[in-house]
Parts: sequence; structure tokens; C-alpha cells
Amino acid sequence: MGIFGDLFDLNHDGEMDAFEKAAEFGFLTEMMDAEKNDELTSAGLNPADLEDMGYFERREALKDAGLDPDEYEF
Repeated sequence: MGIFGDLFDLNHDGEMDAFEKAAEFGFLTEMMDAEKNDELTSAGLNPADLEDMGYFERREALKDAGLDPDEYEF
């Protein structure tokens, strides 16, 4: 089974087909992105503003907020 057990075995056949694996992966990716956005917001940063910044400006803003810029991808 998958990371979340049989939660994404949508047709309940006991196997994960390509669609079910993709759905599980998409869900996991969204959860991780939401967690990163929560970290940014807690640090006083707006994720949308960071996306609009240039590479070096964004790195500096993350460093100034006490975050490791290498942990974030934009």
C-alpha cells in the first residue's frame, strides 16, 4: 500500500494503480507546501511576495527572517 495505507486505493482492489499513486503524491506535495507556507507566514513573510522577488532578494528576506533559504524553492 501507499504512504497513507489504503486511503488512496479508490477502487478498493488492494492495489495502487498509476492514478491512485499520483493522487497520493499530489496530496502529500500539497501538505508539504502548506507546511512551508505556514512557516513563512509565521516568520512574517508573504509567500506570494517572495515569489515575485528576485533570487538574491528572496534569499536575503528569508535569512533576515531567520529561515534557511536553501530549504525553499520558488
